[in-house]
Amino acid sequence: MKERPSKGHGGVMSAPQTAKVAMILLPTLLLISDAICNTHCSAILDNSTDMLSLLDFKRAIINDPRQALSSWNTGISRCQWEGVKCSLTHPGRVTALNLGGLGLSGPISPSLGNLTFLKSLNLSANGFAGELPPFNRLHNLQRLVMRDNSLQGVIPNTLTNCSNLIHLDLSGNFLVGEIPHNIGFLSNLLSLVLFQNNLTGRIPPSLGNISQQLKGMNLADNQLTGSSPDEIGQMPNLLGLVLSDNRLSGEIPLYNHSSLLLLDVGSNMLEKALTSDFGDNLPSLQTLMLGSNKLHGHIPASLGNISELATLDLSSNNFIGQVPTSLGRLGMLSFLNLQANKLSSKDTQGWEFIGGLSNCSSLNVLGLAQNQLQGAIPNSIGKLSTQLQELGLDENELSGPVLVNIGNLSALTVLDLSNNKLDGPIEGWVG
Repeated sequence: MKERPSKGHGGVMSAPQTAKVAMILLPTLLLISDAICNTHCSAILDNSTDMLSLLDFKRAIINDPRQALSSWNTGISRCQWEGVKCSLTHPGRVTALNLGGLGLSGPISPSLGNLTFLKSLNLSANGFAGELPPFNRLHNLQRLVMRDNSLQGVIPNTLTNCSNLIHLDLSGNFLVGEIPHNIGFLSNLLSLVLFQNNLTGRIPPSLGNISQQLKGMNLADNQLTGSSPDEIGQMPNLLGLVLSDNRLSGEIPLYNHSSLLLLDVGSNMLEKALTSDFGDNLPSLQTLMLGSNKLHGHIPASLGNISELATLDLSSNNFIGQVPTSLGRLGMLSFLNLQANKLSSKDTQGWEFIGGLSNCSSLNVLGLAQNQLQGAIPNSIGKLSTQLQELGLDENELSGPVLVNIGNLSALTVLDLSNNKLDGPIEGWVG
């Protein structure tokens, strides 16, 4: 009998057998190949998407006066382009785009929404116009700064898809419509800055959803109406709250803001009286701006308990009674404006606060004009801070001589005593 042909030496298969095994292994090989391509090919595709998205953005630019984007070309790695920063752990993926203050103008290309690794986007202080693109795919975005442009339209609801957003600044534009109610679902938001737009409607109560972590909110210079929601009064970590130059009504919804440093709700239509413990609820406050509202009642003595207070503006309201002497405890006070109220004094009674203010060694502005202060200017006025630069007592009912010791205020550059009933010479201490 003839022996069967050998299978070969060294385990090498014949061609038909190799083909047979290959047919068996082919599906597995294809799966492995597909998995490898899913990893590497998608990375290449995504990297290419980042580059193409940036080039689309560049093509939409109408004016680049400083040629800031001249480096944006395919001959240079995108990670070396002006304003572009890439990831260290995912090479080629764009994580930051900082083009602030370069004078760029034109629409903002929606293609920026394809930069899915983007963490910071700053296009501030340029001339971008048109609507804000829907950045709903930028789930990694933490900082979005578009301030000081000419953006129009509404704030897109899709911004809430940027769930990692920490800082949102759209100020200094021409945005209209209401503040989206679902902005309160940005659970990581620390600062919300929307001032100087044309926003209307009410402040959304949904902001209460982010009350525990929000540190700064500036909605000033819009056309917001209605009362401030109670939720604003329940933000324990808030450092700055600015709602000035709107059409807000009602009362100031503040309860216990032990961390608040800045409160500015001036130029609204807020009314009612300040509670007697108003100052006790704001122990850390440094700036308090309540001017140009409809607040009435007495100025609470508890304001004197805000030991760090440097700026206090209660002007153009309807406050009555005497200026509390407790303001003299404000050792850091540099600006005090009480003008255009109905504050009163008669002869020496009601002028005691001037003596107290002599303890405010940093005071450089004191506004008492347009009130109902009567009688002679007290001698203690000459003991005010030697840093005092502006003193307004005009449009009161002051009488008697102009005291020579006002001349002790050596830094004084503005003194207004007009529209009173003062008499006597002023030579010898002016100039």
